[in-house]
Order: sequence, then structure tokens, then C-alpha cells
Amino acid sequence: MNKITLLSLALLFCSGCTRPSKNVEWISSTDQAPWKSEMVTSGTGTSEGDVITIFPEKLQQEIDGFGGCFNELGWEALRVLDEPARKKVMTSLFHPTDGTHFNTFRMPLGANDYAVDWYSHNETAGDFEMKHFNIERDQQRLIPYIKEAQAFNKHIKVWASPWAPPSWMKSNNHYACRPNVVNDLSPDKAGEEMVTQFMMEKEYLDAYALYFSKFIQAYQQEGIDIYAVHVQNEPNSCQNFPSSVWTPEDLGTFIGKHLGPKLAEEAPETEIWLGTVERPHIDRIDPILTDADAGKYIAGVGFQWAGKGAIPEVHKKYPDIRLMQTETECGDGSNDWKAAEYTFNLMKHYFNNGANSYMYWNMVLNETGKSQWGWKQNSMITIDSQSKAVTYNPEFYLMKHFSNFIKAGAHKVESSDENCLAFKDNEQLTLIYYNAGNNTSKTFHFGEQSFDVTLAAKSFNTFVVPLS
Repeated sequence: MNKITLLSLALLFCSGCTRPSKNVEWISSTDQAPWKSEMVTSGTGTSEGDVITIFPEKLQQEIDGFGGCFNELGWEALRVLDEPARKKVMTSLFHPTDGTHFNTFRMPLGANDYAVDWYSHNETAGDFEMKHFNIERDQQRLIPYIKEAQAFNKHIKVWASPWAPPSWMKSNNHYACRPNVVNDLSPDKAGEEMVTQFMMEKEYLDAYALYFSKFIQAYQQEGIDIYAVHVQNEPNSCQNFPSSVWTPEDLGTFIGKHLGPKLAEEAPETEIWLGTVERPHIDRIDPILTDADAGKYIAGVGFQWAGKGAIPEVHKKYPDIRLMQTETECGDGSNDWKAAEYTFNLMKHYFNNGANSYMYWNMVLNETGKSQWGWKQNSMITIDSQSKAVTYNPEFYLMKHFSNFIKAGAHKVESSDENCLAFKDNEQLTLIYYNAGNNTSKTFHFGEQSFDVTLAAKSFNTFVVPLS
């Protein structure tokens, strides 16, 4: 690695007064040398490199936080470790000062593609009163996973989303939508996009709203508050794993006439979000947000995958609604630097278009990276089930470059370079820049101060500037 040089350590002068310099913390990561920390002092700056100007006074959206998803196969990967080794991994993820500083976490409501196998919380057909509802399955894996995280940080926020309702609530009476060798769905029961699979009779809709309420209440009894629900994971996607297609109009009906009133009565502290949106079409979002019944219950909109194409227009049209990136694109199990570069560009897109929070997907997986339904995906941390070796992948460090420093309540601020993401809270200014090319000199200018640095090739860089 080329030696990183620090320049411009002079003081600024203004109106005959000396401007005090600031010691700026600089954390850099390359593929071969992650998380190197040193200090640079702000001053006059020589401006020998490209100048990037930050405008701390130009506040944009507030940041709610960062996180990942609690999945069954993540807990299965962690359980192969002995207690000291598992504690070390859990510390790196959940400790409020030594870890990533993640504060917001997703979980599935019933099985998802990273469950051990299919289940829901009530597979008793026709049980509209939810007499047989239970969370016994979650007590085996998801609840221990969350509780162990809570032991490090009791203030974490958890939100839930279903991949599929109980199978008997779907028109094909099956968890999946698309037949494949990994499921037993017959071809004549396949679904299709923009054709609702949920049984839209009132008794089913009311029972499903009760299903959500029972889930929230059961988790409260376990000491886990579900602060929000996103009503359907990818409502347009017909998958071979748990999934359920809805039209916007039918999803709006469920929210406005059934789920919204039920949670307002029985779980008023739990927010309802329109998510997780995975298509770029705002015309599949507008009918729900503008619905007189549904709109009043919706606290935010969650986006993932191709949903990134919709967030700019949604942010412009609905500037006051909260926006979340709900599941970072998971790749193909490469867990390499290229994957981290791709994720940085996703983060840049979402934050430059109004996102308030950003969720990673699988925080931990074993060496296969495979879901129960066969898709090999990336994770922040890989645990080898045979050797028990723990590997922190490049995306772990990328997420930490953001989450370790940007606090909930901070605001994104304007930058002259869209590749430089800048955030400000009452104590500090945080700048994040990815140098995609060769070694290069940059000047970061903010207010009446600046500093010059030479950035290593292909490096993530975080600069923390104290404001007092």
C-alpha cells in the first residue's frame, strides 16, 4: 500500500483572528488493509488536489440509523461457535460503542428464504380467531438471536415483515408463488405479478390483521417491542420461496380497512410502513399513499432491489414521509471488494435521494451462503461450519464506515460531490468518500476550514470533524 501523506497543517486566519485547527479522525479501508485509523489536522489547505466543498448549514433528511436482519440461518451459523468466539462476533455487531453501532433491525414475520424451512405462526386452516396462533418456532432461533443482541444493546429497534401469510390464507394454499424443484407447488397453482394471491374476503382480511396483532403482543411478552411492521415483503414478486403477490389496491384495502384499525386499537405504538417495495413504479405506490383509509396509517415507505428506481420520485412527491432502504442487494456469495463497491453505490443512491435509514440483509451466514431455497448470497460475516473460522467481509467494514459514526438524529448535508456523503449532528461532521481510482489528492473544504489528504487507490474513507 502506498504511503498516505497528510498535508496542510497550518491555521486559518480570519479578520485578524486565529481560527483554531481541528484534529480530524480519518479511518480508511482497502481490500488488504481494512479500518486503519490516523489523524489529520484541518487548516488552510493547499488545494493541490480536487476540492470537495461541504455545506454544513444546508441540512437535508434526518438519519434514523443502520442495521441488518435477524434470520434463522444466521443464528444457525453463530451456534457452531463456542461462547467466547460467538461473544466476539456479537460484540462486533451489537455493542453500542465497540461494534457497528447498528440500532435498527429487521426480522421475518413467519418464514422467509433464510429460514430453516417453511412455517407460519398459524397453519390451522380456517382458524379466523387465531386460537392456534403461537411463536414456538421463533423461540428456537429468532428470539434467542434477538435476545443475545439485546444483551449488548437493550435499545435496539426491531421491525418485522411477512414473506407470506399462513398458507391457507392464499388462493393457491401454498407458501410459494412460483413452482420450482425446491418446492412442491404444482404448476397449475402458480401466481403472477399484479394478481392478488391473498383471499380478499373480510374474514380472511380480519384474521390476517389479528395475526399481526398477536405477533406484536407475543413478542412484547418476550421483552421485544416490534416498533414497526412492513406489510408485505416484495408484494410484486412471484418467488419459489415464501411470497405473496398483492395489487396496490388490495394492499391498500388491507391496510386501510383491516390492519390499520386493528393495530390502532391493539398495538398503537407499532408503526405501519408500506414496504418492502421492489419495483420502480410510483404508480404502484400512489394508490396506497393517497388512499383515504390506508394513507392515514402509513408512517413510511421501505424500498429494496429495483425499488431504488422509485425512491427519487417518492421523496420528491412526499417529502415528509420517512424512507428506508430495507434490504441491501445480496450479491452471489462472492463477499469480495467488488460487492462492497456495489453496495457503496447503492448507499450513495439511497442517501442522495432522501433515505433516512439503511438495512443490510444477512449479517452472518455460514461458508455456503445459501438460503434454504438455494440462492447463494453475501453476508457481512462468514463463519465456517467446519473450521469455525470467522471472516469479516469487505461489506462489514463498509457498513461500519457509516454506522459507527453517523448517529440517529444526524442530518445529511449538502456536498459539491455526489460521491462524498456528508452528515452532521450537534457534535461532529462526518464525511464518507470512496476513492474508486488510483492514489489521488483531495481537499475537503467546510465552512472556513479544510484539509488535504492523499487517498489510497480503491479505498473507503471516513473523516470525523469535531464541531466544538
